Amino acid sequence: MPKGGENMDLTPQQVNTICKGDLEIAGYFHMLLVHNRQAVKIEKLEKRVHELERQLGQNSNNSSKPPSSDGYQKPNPKSLRGQSGKKSGGQPGHKAHWLKVNDHPDHVITHAVQSCGKCHCDLSDVKSLPEEKRQVFNIIVKMETTEHRIQTKICSNPNCQHRNQSAYPEGVAHKTQYGSPTQALFSYLHVQQLLPLNRITEMVHALTGHAISEGAIVHANQELYAKLATEEAKIKAHLIQAPVLHSDESGVRSKGKLHWLHTACTPLFTFYMIHAKRGREAMDEAGLLPIYQGTNMHDGLKAYDGYTCNQALCNEHHHRELNAVVENDNQQWAGQMIDLLYEIKKNKEELIRAGYETMAPEDRAAFEDRYRAILKSGLAENPLPPPPAEKKRGRVKQSKTKNLLDRLNTNRNAALAFMHDFRVPFTNNEAERAIRMIKNQQKVSGSFRSIEGAQSFSRIRGFVSTLRKQGLPVLDMLRQVFEGKPVISEPTTTSS
Repeated sequence: MPKGGENMDLTPQQVNTICKGDLEIAGYFHMLLVHNRQAVKIEKLEKRVHELERQLGQNSNNSSKPPSSDGYQKPNPKSLRGQSGKKSGGQPGHKAHWLKVNDHPDHVITHAVQSCGKCHCDLSDVKSLPEEKRQVFNIIVKMETTEHRIQTKICSNPNCQHRNQSAYPEGVAHKTQYGSPTQALFSYLHVQQLLPLNRITEMVHALTGHAISEGAIVHANQELYAKLATEEAKIKAHLIQAPVLHSDESGVRSKGKLHWLHTACTPLFTFYMIHAKRGREAMDEAGLLPIYQGTNMHDGLKAYDGYTCNQALCNEHHHRELNAVVENDNQQWAGQMIDLLYEIKKNKEELIRAGYETMAPEDRAAFEDRYRAILKSGLAENPLPPPPAEKKRGRVKQSKTKNLLDRLNTNRNAALAFMHDFRVPFTNNEAERAIRMIKNQQKVSGSFRSIEGAQSFSRIRGFVSTLRKQGLPVLDMLRQVFEGKPVISEPTTTSS
């Protein structure tokens, strides 16, 4: 009798031939075929229902979906980081901030006592006791105009009569133009504060009474983009020398089409690039991974595997996927894997606090043995699916749980890279934070109007992110770039 999943569409003549003309046996055979077809169909429907339930059960705690996608049915707050044991609020050593008294106020107003409040005696000539004071702070914004004039003089020597003319300062090239501090402010508001062009024009007019055009802001960004080419090259040179690199990518829309924002970053430097492709072509064009020799941490995109650098996978993503296995499939091995990963993480942090730079070989081996044992249990619970009745091209479709198990098994060195090299963090949060800003930009301002605008935004934003990571004053540094001054230092033999 054919096995489940094989072709059951036998003709009555074939059934009669198999049953040798016995009608009773033929009727029973037909009944078995019907039940078999129903069983196969029920199995397929059950798998489909389970997959749909799994999709409906996805949220920010058990998938890569952002918290904003949870809607009104938000899951109960559940931090993936666990309990830190610290009290909420400012921690010991946190620097407090308050409005300090200005020892050199711009304006002083003395509120004099003219007469006695009781007997009305004139006190205008009476010397006051030590004065009390309170200060009120206000931001005063105005558009200031500086006019540059050049002179022309004819030499007074009768034998010379040369026409002499002074020169405008460098950068003063047009009859009217915005100065570098104002251009820096335009780019700062647009790229760092993510204000749309029309809101910047509204804000400037409300504060100063001066009407600016959106084109002035676009022109400032274009000029800054060109001036930042050298600074971006220095940022990339620092990243290439970093022992650990964080990489990620996210979709953005430019001129109505899907493009991809790629980032490569460290705690001190950030690089962004907009490209029409997500994978290897874009990564090659960025020019980092083809020559990078450190450890590249990412979220598991296959395109990263083709490079010669070491690989590290984000365990925050693994945690969310393992949560989904626990919640949707009720498989205990996933909870055991979560506990093991965080046990290794805690052990590593304790060793770092104690001054160690690596884990003892026997401890690493013990953790690896437990890792393999958990995977073995998970693989036994999720065997390979049966081959399809009809041969098809490509891989046999597997469940998400089986795909996760295969990834954790095949890439175990990348998943445990944080244990083998203490410089490698547990998660790829550095790149996640770098990518998050493009999502905020898309929510506030929508898609980019042109690919040139997207490229300009990405280069400026990478520079601004680098400044913020290094604690440098963003607005002042942007002004220096407009004035042609270098900001980022040249890399040395080592960097981070």
